[in-house]
Amino acid sequence: MAEEDNEFLSLSDLESELDSIPIPMFFDRNRHICYLEMMLELLPSPYQSQEINRLTLAYFVVCGLDILRSLDRVDKEGVINWVLSLQAHPQDEADLSNGQFYGFHGSRSSQFQPNDYGNAIPNCSHLASTYCALSILKTLGYDFSLLDSMSIIKSMKNLQQHDGSFMPIHSGAETDLRFVYCAAAISSMLENWSGIDKEKAKEYIINCQSYDGGFGLTPSSESHGGATFCAVASLRLMGLIEDDILSKNVSSCFINVPLLLDWCLQRQAATDGGFQGRLNKATDTCYAFWVGGVLKILGAHKFIDHEGLRKFLFTCQSQYGGFGKTPEQLPDLYHAYYGFCAFSLLEEPDLNSICTELGTTIGPVQLL
Repeated sequence: MAEEDNEFLSLSDLESELDSIPIPMFFDRNRHICYLEMMLELLPSPYQSQEINRLTLAYFVVCGLDILRSLDRVDKEGVINWVLSLQAHPQDEADLSNGQFYGFHGSRSSQFQPNDYGNAIPNCSHLASTYCALSILKTLGYDFSLLDSMSIIKSMKNLQQHDGSFMPIHSGAETDLRFVYCAAAISSMLENWSGIDKEKAKEYIINCQSYDGGFGLTPSSESHGGATFCAVASLRLMGLIEDDILSKNVSSCFINVPLLLDWCLQRQAATDGGFQGRLNKATDTCYAFWVGGVLKILGAHKFIDHEGLRKFLFTCQSQYGGFGKTPEQLPDLYHAYYGFCAFSLLEEPDLNSICTELGTTIGPVQLL
C-alpha cells in the first residue's frame, strides 16, 4: 500500500493529534467518567510501584465515580467482596491486645505470610487503607452490621501514642496528623469512638497549630494544607468544634480560628486563582480541596475567589479526563479525585455533594 493511501496513524502522529486537542474550559464530566472507567479496568504501568496502595487507588476510582453520579458503572458486589477479602482478622479475642492492628491491608501482597525463616510480613493492615476500605464499602451501601468492626476498633487503640498521635501500623512507622484523621474518620464511619482517646488526640492537634495559624504534620513543623485539613476535619468529626464555627464565638475556641482563617485565605494565589499547600510553593489541584475543605468546615468558603479557582482547575483538567497536579501535566488518580471533590465544593451541576470532613458523599453521624 502506498504511503499516501495508508489510513493508519503512527504513534507519534497519534500523540500529536491528542496533544492538539484543546483543554475544555468547562467541567468535562463524561470524559472524567471514561477516565475513571479505564482506571477501574486496568491501571497504567506507572502505577506498578503503587501496588501496595491498590486499595487507595480503588478508593479514588469508586468514590470518584460516585461524585460523578456514575456509581452504576461499578460491579458493586465484586468490589465489596474484594475489599472484604483484604481485612485482617485475629485468631481469637486475646489477639486484640497483642499490639497488632486488625484493619485492612492495602493490597493482596501485604497479606503474604512469614517466610521459612520466620521473618515478619513486610506490610501489615494500615490505618489509611482501612479508611479507604470503609469509605468504599459505605459508598457502595454495604451493611456495616455484617462487618467485623470490633476487631478494627479494639485493635486501633494499640496505635495511639502517649502524646495522642497515631501510628498507621503497629510498629516502625511515623506518627502525625494524617493518622489521627484516619482514626477519627474510621471511628465516625463505624459510629464507635471507643478506639480513640479524643482528649489526647485533641491535645496533639492543638500542639500542631503553628504560629502562623496553619497546622504542621507534627508539633513545631511547617504549616501545610493537608495537615491543616486533617487537624480541622478530625476536630469536627470528634465533635470538638462546631460546623460553621465563624458564626459562633470563636474567641472561646481552643484553636486560633482567626489566624487559621487568615492562613487559609492567603493560600489562594492572586496570580492564577489556585491554592498552594505551603508558603512560597506552586499552586496545586489537590489543595483546592485540602485548603478549600478547611474553609468549608469553618463556614468561610464564601471568601474564596470561586471564579479564579475554577479557571485554575480548568487549566489542570486533562484532555484525557481527570486532573493533573498542575497545568499541562498528565492526569493521575490522586489529583483527579481531589479535583472532583473541589468542584463538588464549588457546587458544580451534575455532581453529588460531598461530606467535607470525610471526603466522600457519605456523611458522618454528628456528635453535636
